[in-house]
Order: sequence, then structure tokens, then C-alpha cells
Amino acid sequence: MSNSNIPQHGFSNLEFEERVSKAQKIMHKQQLDAIFVTTPQNIRYFTGFDSQFWESPTRPWFVIVPNEGKPIAVIPEIGQPAMQSTWLDDVRTWTAPNPKDDGISLLKSTLEQCSKRFKKIGAELGREMSLRMPVIDFYKLKEKTQLEIVDGSPAIWNMRMVKTKAEINHINYICNITSAAYEELPNHLEIGDTEREAVRKLRIDIAKRGADSTPFMPGISGPGGVSQIVCGPTDRILEKGDILFIDTGSTYDGYFCDFDRNFAFGEISSEVERIHEVLWLATEAGIKAAVPGVTTDDIWLAMNTIIQDAGAIGNNVGRLGHGLGLQLTEPPSHRPGDNTEILEDMVLTIEPAMEYAPGKMIVHEENIAITKDGANLLTKRAPREMPLIK
Repeated sequence: MSNSNIPQHGFSNLEFEERVSKAQKIMHKQQLDAIFVTTPQNIRYFTGFDSQFWESPTRPWFVIVPNEGKPIAVIPEIGQPAMQSTWLDDVRTWTAPNPKDDGISLLKSTLEQCSKRFKKIGAELGREMSLRMPVIDFYKLKEKTQLEIVDGSPAIWNMRMVKTKAEINHINYICNITSAAYEELPNHLEIGDTEREAVRKLRIDIAKRGADSTPFMPGISGPGGVSQIVCGPTDRILEKGDILFIDTGSTYDGYFCDFDRNFAFGEISSEVERIHEVLWLATEAGIKAAVPGVTTDDIWLAMNTIIQDAGAIGNNVGRLGHGLGLQLTEPPSHRPGDNTEILEDMVLTIEPAMEYAPGKMIVHEENIAITKDGANLLTKRAPREMPLIK
């Protein structure tokens, strides 16, 4: 990819103004005076602020998004110079750490200042959210204020599930460079490599191609398939007859890709070839089903029908894809009962998995953006035949 096609790090003030405007419309509908956020992803979404200092859990950070006006940062004073370099005008600080009152009094007074109409505040209390503050401090806040604090997660996800064009451009870029690295990887794999060595080769190549980080890269292997997809890599040596599964969550400017590839070593059985073809076709069906107006249940059904007809005996993943953005996994989920309507500019994974024999599972995954005409593939489609390492 030429330098002219590489997205710039960061976003314009207009981008953040549009995000906040969208949030405020949702807050008015839900009768919220404000939402306060604490997690790195949500703070970054509304402010553009990012820091490796998030690795220190000592100090809580807060950003308040009122239903009128610009967000207000309520943060430890150590972060003041950096936060003032964002598009925010109002940055309020306290001396931290201070376990007796780690910003709670300042947060309370700021929330009350923003609460003129509904006396109701949203917080990150729901699914796929968390409060990055001591729970005991959250209880103190509730005790000290007369404001009603409710779950603001549905409002936040309503904002974040539908991406802006700039967000999609970032995700597309990280998908492109990771796709290129996956495509090159078979030229560097050998029988006798360990899982760690194989994963390290991919991680280094992705970094060289321009990724900012790769927080997520499980690599798992086994004869004819894998038994799980959440742990690894280990020092297991790749042998003839093995399948190596590598899943990758690399980032560019905070935005993730999330897709996997499978590699056969030495030989590939006719049954593995059959399952790989089934999953390739199930992925194709999921991509074609992902159009505005359908639901996540519809996308799940399109994939699951093919998998079940092919003789699946299980799938412990629990869903067949999900949302993607500032987090590796976001709502919605392609599963029965999720029933989220697919909207233009959502970014989703399509992720059929199939356990075809006890302890032997194969997974496919691609990333797509929803357009008015259907799915736009962000990743380069996996080869229809599994790469064979000899």
C-alpha cells in the first residue's frame, strides 16, 4: 500500500463533533443528562486521547459527555498536559493517587453541573462494558449524589456499532496489511517450527507492514484440527498432519482487525479438505446474507444451516461472528436471539466454526463493512484450498 493510502493517525475535530452530536441525539431520546465513561476505548472514542499509561490501574480517569456542549475531562493531574492537546476545552484535575477521594467529589460536582433536566446519568454498567474505577468508589458516588445512575451501555453501543467512514478506513487499512502478512506466511513456515516461532514470524511481519500493535494472536495446532481457540501459542512442535490455526487482532490507531487463517503441515486429509470447503462456503453465505435490514439471527442461520448439514457435532464458540472496532469484539453477536438489525456502516466479523470430530475443530473468519448494497470485504478472502506447508 502506497504512503498516500495510509490513513493519518488521529481524527479531525469535525469527526469528534459528529460523534458527540450523534451521542447527544441518543441521550435525548433516552432522557439522559450525560454519560460518563472510564474505559480507554470509550474515552478515546469521544476525545482521541490515548496513552500507554492505561497499563497502570492506580488512577481512575473520567470523561463526561453531556447532552449539550463538548465533553468534559475529569482526570488525574498527571494527564492534564496530554488531555489538553485533544479537542476538549474543559479539563478538570485532582492530585492523584488519593484513595480517600480519587476524583469522586470532582466527578460528582461535574455530573451535577451537567444534570439540569432529567437528573439521570448513564454509566458503563452493561454487557461488554466495564467501569475502570474501584467499585467501592462507584458506590460512594451513588451515595453522595441525588442523581439516578443507570446503565448507559445501550446508548454507547448504539453510537459505536455504526462506524464513521474514517473509522472504517482505519479498519480497512489494518485488515489489508494483516491480509498481506497472512498471505506471505506460508513461505516462512516449516515442519519443526514451534507454535511460538510460527506466531512470532507473523507478528513481526505485521509490525513491519505498519501495525501499531498486536494485542491478540493465539496460535494453536493439532492433528487434523484444534480443540480450542483461546490459548496458545506454546512450544508444541508442528508435525506432519497438523493444522495450525492463527487468529489475529492487530491494531492501527486503536482500531482492530480480527480474522484467522489455517495452515496444513506435510499432508492434508480428505476430511479436513471437506471441512475447510464447508466453512469456506459457510463464510460466503454469511457475507452474502449481511445486508442492511436483516438481523444477526439471519446471518447466523445462513452459516449454521451449511455447517449443520455438513455434519457438525458442535461449536463451543457460541456465536458465528460479532462487531469490530476499538475493541477486538463488540456487539452485536451472530447468534440465535441476538436479533440486532444490520445497519449501513456496521463493521462485522463472519466467523463460522465447526467441530467435525471430538477435539477437532476448524474456524474461518473474515471482516466486512456493511454498505447500502451489502457487505464489503475488508480482509483478503482466505484461499479456498488450505495452504499446505511441506
